[in-house]
Amino acid sequence: MDFIGVSWAKKESFTMPDMDDVQDGKNFYLGVPAQTNLFFLKGGNSLDWGMKNRLARIFNPATGRSVMLAVDHGYFQGPTTGLERIDVSVVPLIAHADALMITRGALRSCVPAEISKPVVLRCTGGQSILKELSNELVAVDIEDVVRINASAMAVQVYIGGEHEHESIRNLVKIVDAGNRHGIPTLAVTGVGKEMVRDAKYLGLATRICAEMGAHFVKTYYCDKGFEKLTAACPVPVLIAGGKKLPELDALMMAYQATDQGAAGVDMGRNVFQCEAPSAMIQAVRAVVHDRARPEKAYDFYLSLKNDAAKAISTRS
Repeated sequence: MDFIGVSWAKKESFTMPDMDDVQDGKNFYLGVPAQTNLFFLKGGNSLDWGMKNRLARIFNPATGRSVMLAVDHGYFQGPTTGLERIDVSVVPLIAHADALMITRGALRSCVPAEISKPVVLRCTGGQSILKELSNELVAVDIEDVVRINASAMAVQVYIGGEHEHESIRNLVKIVDAGNRHGIPTLAVTGVGKEMVRDAKYLGLATRICAEMGAHFVKTYYCDKGFEKLTAACPVPVLIAGGKKLPELDALMMAYQATDQGAAGVDMGRNVFQCEAPSAMIQAVRAVVHDRARPEKAYDFYLSLKNDAAKAISTRS
């Protein structure tokens, strides 16, 4: 009987290639204990390897912090100021960010696939600024998240909002789907106009998100009690930039937040609506990763801004 052209009656003895010149192991390092490394991010030590690896792309392992660039505003605001042309205004900034928060439509149509920065994909939506903002649904299937090769998924959660229950359900669905595929979830605390952005409310919102399984949380900075908020949240907290502020004020907010326990920032309007966006995001990086004082970072911003202006003047 032949099998793949070899007659069993005449089959000779074959030697597997892996068996050639096998040498016994010698260096077992018997005096060196096996290493058990703790994961550098709060709340992440028991996560699967793939989950940790994706989080380590978003957060810099050397500092434990992240500067995310948020450009997903169009999913409910449309072509807001600074995001009219993502290919022109945003793509040049990606090199200075640790991660990019964006929708799948903008990512596929405007961002080159050659970028190496991790993507935090906006995965909820379904409303606009013309309607009740808390009325969202899960807007991306987990299979598309995998196809896009996203490093995390972002879901809006409206604690105290009209559709609070639905938004928490969205979070749970996305966390469960992400856990099956090793993709972490970012919970974003949406604050309605009637909500007070104080430590009591924001602490409630961030803690609920973490308890429901979010692997990191984005919320707003508050002047009083923010350090208690970050202490009570068992996963990393990023602050939102919020509305456009004067550059020094935005840098001061980033400094105070990280000094009080935040693991970084997820800024949008305070970068892409800035007069010199590239200079601004680099100044934010100086605050978050290098612990630069706000005044020093602001001087750095002005220097980069002036250098860019001179370069443009020279070319023209």
